[in-house]
Amino acid sequence: MSTPSSCLPGTRGLRGVLSPVLTPFNADGTPSPVRFVNHCRWLLEQDVALAVFGTNSEANSLTVDEKRALLDALLEAGLPPERLMPGTGACALPDAIDMTRHAVAGGCAGVLMLPPFFYKGVSDEGLFRGFAEVIEAVADDRLRLYLYHIPPVSQVGLSFALIERLLVRYPGVVAGIKDSGGDWQHTAALIESFQGEQFDVFAGTETTLLPTLQQGGAGCITATGNVNAAAIVRLARHWRDADAADQQQRLNDTRAIFQRYPIIAAMKAAIAWQSGDAQWAAMRAPLVELDDAQQRELRQALTRDGFAMEGAVKLAAGFQQQHREETHTA
Repeated sequence: MSTPSSCLPGTRGLRGVLSPVLTPFNADGTPSPVRFVNHCRWLLEQDVALAVFGTNSEANSLTVDEKRALLDALLEAGLPPERLMPGTGACALPDAIDMTRHAVAGGCAGVLMLPPFFYKGVSDEGLFRGFAEVIEAVADDRLRLYLYHIPPVSQVGLSFALIERLLVRYPGVVAGIKDSGGDWQHTAALIESFQGEQFDVFAGTETTLLPTLQQGGAGCITATGNVNAAAIVRLARHWRDADAADQQQRLNDTRAIFQRYPIIAAMKAAIAWQSGDAQWAAMRAPLVELDDAQQRELRQALTRDGFAMEGAVKLAAGFQQQHREETHTA
């Protein structure tokens, strides 16, 4: 059996391809643990590690209790905690502490943490205190914290000076960063600035996976890992091959199709289509599903692209079987 790219020997922690796992919802609007577990299993089979509760997970539309319950469902189903990097950041520090403590207690390899993001224009001192409060309240040597830099959405960026200060104060705890700033030069500068500091830099999209790996980065944490897993992992494994640039271009072309639409809704529509489980398309307000015309256009474009989620039908079959068993037991 091949070694997972996200657990390569001789490397630190999680590396390779991770995805912010989409959160499926039941018809009554509650999260669907069965669909969630099945999708996470499918991702692991493709060698994609699980950055559950990220932006594309609709995480900031979920309560702490809902996230705890979904994480527990994964662990109770036997999914390996060493392949998990839950998002635990929150505007309220007690919520971030609660979720981080729960993830560490469950054995998760790391946590991905947004800064407190409601207030804008905050100082590095304020951000340092926020991260420090979480780290010191959790007070567990197992904690590996990955910073989440996504200023296009959060409007709260993480400066190089702040990162350096956190690394000096919490060496071995602050383990890396996901750079979703949308600027490859910023990602490259992060890799160059923190080489040798036991600090892993992940691109926030597979569209810069090849240059990230070429420069010494750790990999990518990418939304479309939810739907285009095999192709993204292939490049992560074979980025030194002669056709790596062509592989990268094919990834970019597929990503561009999804980005014609609100990307979370588009990915959920694709899973609903490929699995035959229409409920997968459901969103939690304020986000909404693609309309019928958008769904048709998406399917046509993906078909022309040769897109296919291998094993997606098994996802729906697994859900239907488990749902029947639970209904029968009840």
